Amino acid sequence: MFVSYKWLQDYVDLSGMSCSELAEKITKSGIEVEGVEKKSEGLKGVVIGHVLECEKHPDADKLNKCLVDIGAEEPVQIICGAPNVGKGQKVAVATVGAVLPNNFKIKKAKLRGEVSNGMICSLQELGIESKLVAKEYSVGIFNFPQDAKVGEDALEALALDDEILELSLTPNRSDALSMLGVAYEVAAILGREVKWPVIEKEEAAEKASDYISVKVEAAEDNPLYIAKIVKDVKIAPSPLWMQTRLMNAGIRPHNNVVDITNYILLEYGQPLHAFDYDRLGSKEIVIRRAKEGEKITTLDDTERTLTANHLVITNGAEPVAIAGVMGGANSEVKEDTTTVIIEAAYFAGPVVRKASKDHGLRSEASARFEKGVDPKRTRAAGERAAQLMAQYAGGTILAGTSEYNNMKMEPAVISITLDKINTALGTNISAKEVTDILTRLGFDVKVEGEDFVITVPTRRGDITIEADIVEEVARLYGYDNIPSTLPKGSATAGALTDYQQKRRLARRTLEGAGLYQATTYSLTSMEKAAQLALEKREPVRLAMPMSEERSQLRMSILPSLLEAVKYNNARQIDSVALYEIGSVFLKQENDQLPEEREHVAAAITGLWEANPWQGEKKAVDFYVLKGALEALFAALGVTSQIEYRQSALENMHPGRTAEVLLNGEVIGFVGQVHPTLQKELDLKETYVFELSFKKIAAAEVEPISYQSIPRFPSITRDIALVVEQNKAAGELEAIIAEAGGALLKEVHVFDLYEGEHMEAGKKSLAFSLKYFDPERTLTDEEVTKAHEKVLQAVADKAGAVLRG
Repeated sequence: MFVSYKWLQDYVDLSGMSCSELAEKITKSGIEVEGVEKKSEGLKGVVIGHVLECEKHPDADKLNKCLVDIGAEEPVQIICGAPNVGKGQKVAVATVGAVLPNNFKIKKAKLRGEVSNGMICSLQELGIESKLVAKEYSVGIFNFPQDAKVGEDALEALALDDEILELSLTPNRSDALSMLGVAYEVAAILGREVKWPVIEKEEAAEKASDYISVKVEAAEDNPLYIAKIVKDVKIAPSPLWMQTRLMNAGIRPHNNVVDITNYILLEYGQPLHAFDYDRLGSKEIVIRRAKEGEKITTLDDTERTLTANHLVITNGAEPVAIAGVMGGANSEVKEDTTTVIIEAAYFAGPVVRKASKDHGLRSEASARFEKGVDPKRTRAAGERAAQLMAQYAGGTILAGTSEYNNMKMEPAVISITLDKINTALGTNISAKEVTDILTRLGFDVKVEGEDFVITVPTRRGDITIEADIVEEVARLYGYDNIPSTLPKGSATAGALTDYQQKRRLARRTLEGAGLYQATTYSLTSMEKAAQLALEKREPVRLAMPMSEERSQLRMSILPSLLEAVKYNNARQIDSVALYEIGSVFLKQENDQLPEEREHVAAAITGLWEANPWQGEKKAVDFYVLKGALEALFAALGVTSQIEYRQSALENMHPGRTAEVLLNGEVIGFVGQVHPTLQKELDLKETYVFELSFKKIAAAEVEPISYQSIPRFPSITRDIALVVEQNKAAGELEAIIAEAGGALLKEVHVFDLYEGEHMEAGKKSLAFSLKYFDPERTLTDEEVTKAHEKVLQAVADKAGAVLRG
């Protein structure tokens, strides 16, 4: 809602209150003011000029040479390219030295040999949005009324010196969708009175009911409909002050009749509509639900098909408007209109919203009907519109109205005690203060013993229960005045559990290794529910699934991660590294709720490193993902408890997959997705792991111990062992570590050879062994003795032969 500071002063005294101060007070009382805009800020030097002469530029077909009186001693010559400039017009002139939007400064210039002392401006050049400029001035300059005074400030005449408050209204505060509604709010804040517009009008002897009758067939949707008749209107532009107020509120001016209905919408918050009486085609208005397939061409020249869910205004035979949303082209007010029907009605919010949504027609009127208008203002709004049409369109108001009135909305009555208000707020507000606050808001307050009996005006449809009254008292009393209190009772210092700390550490570690966290659906399809699951059980089906694609609870995170990888690949993101720590769900017996377990999973594909300037590219492989896993185990302190064992799992590559064991128990796997599944998902080489995070986090971890840096040198021995091809390197490494005793500190495999010089069925594995003693320097004899034990052990236990 855009609120004009100057316009607001018509309804409430703002003396001694700047716009910025008012904005702060409104915000503190509960309605946020998003900003205050002064339209003319930074602009200067724009005056009203009178075009005395206008002729074509001698050397340019599209330019005009104008002699303009700007209120100075002598008229000035201005070259203007606007197609609609002409002699006798009153126009906005940016004089030499003037500043326009975007700090555009006007200088004396020569255009095709002719001197130009300024610039004749369009409204757009003065900073007004094109969509708010009347159609006749959408191309070219703006013409002031002929009574505009030459030399006066054009910015002031266009109300660009006004300040506009932008209110961010929550849906419940529809009462503030009008100038009068905002005036009530401001008056309550400042403790001042609201000044209502005075409606004084003369009516003809003829009666409106002789011209039109009203019949309502959908009483629940339209309990109140008032038709007012104004004859002898002359369609013309509305007064400049009205046009500027509409533009400042974000509404485009059209003509005096339409502008008046929009003006009342902003003033009272009551949408109105004007019908051309002669184009209506009958002497009756019938409001009913539309027939299925019935059509109407609306004011935007679009033919729309209606349904029985839409409320329409008809002439008894065909629709002439979609109620509360938009009028029909067949009854539009045009330049030749002489008799106008003013519609002032109350339409139910749901039926207006349905039509607005179905037809994609979101208007100022529909927005207000949807949120709720005050039925007590409907009649006054119609009378005020008739008054303005008589005043600014030369119309004659017919006596009375033709109406249907079955409106039964009564003000809400709420009882509450002073103790309940103070208990809820933690305050000690007196009964007198509460009464004063509620009275300032326009509520009728009666004190009966310890109870306040409050009658809430119909304009405040959001006030229905005791808590609403407490809120009104709180915001007008001032949130800053409510004391801060701490909770009473025993307190426990907040901290993360050990499990939560490990989960956070796992996330930091995997992200540090280059993986991005993903959050995927826990719901999946029947085909994917058990795919790549660590434990095979029957999937859990939802009782009321939203679709078959989301009908099962997942038993593995990986299918969802692979879908995410596929999604990114399809959008030319070829290198993807994702992980997720989330829940899987396993079915239990006897209709128990499924068992929920937390897993950690990851999927990587594409390049792991790419340094184009060095010509270096490294594709992901098994060892890249295994390295990330080992970093995770190291961070959680379980590295010594982990083993890897080659395995063949369904949907995983048979030669590039390993089970992961924690203290001899399988907790998950790591490896490459099977090429067949990769092809089905249109993926390139992709590696994954999934583990039971709960089991990793629950593993006992030895306390951290520290050792001093060795002062004595170590001795390294490398050995190449020839073994059977099916012999695992991990098995040999375990034998070597056990046989090496206390002196052997490190052992790792660094080479595998299976070339043509190797005997069939054999392979060569090379290990590096590091011996040292932290207390002394080892002798060759001691190392040789320990090394021989290693060679003997691998020969006896694994049949390994030292390669010559």
